[in-house]
Amino acid sequence: MKKVGLLCGREFSFPPAFIERVKALGAKDGVTAEFVKLGGTRMDEPAKYRVIVDRISHEVEYYRGYLKHAVLQGTYVINNPFWWTADDKYFNYSVAAKLGLAIPKTVLLPQKGYPKDVDINAESLHNLEYPIDWDGLLDYVGRPAILKPYSGGGWKHVYKVHTKEELWAAYDQTSPYCMTLQEFINFTQYVRCFTFGKTDILPVHYDPKDRRYVVDHKYLSAEIGERVVKDAQTINLALGYEMNTIEFAIQDGVPYAIDFLNPAPDFERDRITEFYFEQVVDKMARLVIDRALAGEASNSWPRWEEMVGIKAGTQEDSIAGFTGAPKPKTQAAAAHSQSASVQTAQKSSVAKPPRAPAAPDPPAAPASTPPPTSPTKPKIK
Repeated sequence: MKKVGLLCGREFSFPPAFIERVKALGAKDGVTAEFVKLGGTRMDEPAKYRVIVDRISHEVEYYRGYLKHAVLQGTYVINNPFWWTADDKYFNYSVAAKLGLAIPKTVLLPQKGYPKDVDINAESLHNLEYPIDWDGLLDYVGRPAILKPYSGGGWKHVYKVHTKEELWAAYDQTSPYCMTLQEFINFTQYVRCFTFGKTDILPVHYDPKDRRYVVDHKYLSAEIGERVVKDAQTINLALGYEMNTIEFAIQDGVPYAIDFLNPAPDFERDRITEFYFEQVVDKMARLVIDRALAGEASNSWPRWEEMVGIKAGTQEDSIAGFTGAPKPKTQAAAAHSQSASVQTAQKSSVAKPPRAPAAPDPPAAPASTPPPTSPTKPKIK
């Protein structure tokens, strides 16, 4: 019997539905599911699970340590705990920009303050320039701008600022978090994509003002829908995420990737609607069954180094890859082929028009309009 383990926190509808769906769909292949139970992890402890779905270790340090150990013992973890530990949103923006996606201009800022238990003083920060050229940074991203954490989620500590004085007032509230200052996209449509297994993309009309999902299958034109799906696939292939949500703000027909580090996305029925809840439960169950039966641990590693043209390590030359991804000979050939196909697709993508000046406030998204289905139905990979 191959076990799938679920590691989660304060969720109510998704966990039992997911476990029961895996049991029902996986019974014929000997795959079952249960909640992961932990009470101290020994170094020589063998793998208890073939696959673990992680939805909480970013908030519980012990869980993250356990998951890394589980990978060492041969467990396939969704999402990869090594990469998720290292990743951040600013790096995501930089990778996506190098891959040719439309990304808002973004600046990484020094922290306003530091945790109280860390001994930081003026001498500790002699590498920082002072004073910061706030006017220059605002001129670069434009006004208004968005101030938000470089690694975070749930719309926490996000501020819209119009002037340097508003930026200062917001920045003064951000200690100890590291923040980014980002170009404001005056969007007319906003899409949140559920993603499963890197390439199975489900775009959904999302209203960020009211933070609600809208079921409307004619929300996007075929052209924009196709680009949203392709860009979401490119992001997941580069970063290795198999469970994620990717957000696009659409301005002048261009989908700008706004947020795509959400490896524990909201799957609760009352928030994502009954329609999308059913799809999420089914797609996640089928994904983990596939990984339980045929998943290779190296498949969960990101491939950004190869996709942006940085020389990746191989077994032949004994040079480690930048991400530390396992690279058996067969995997190296597959990764090279995958990288070439993604770069070819990028060259044929729609050219980005010049950015229009940002407006003070975003217009409300059109009512009653959700996602087009993916133009093609890619297999889960």
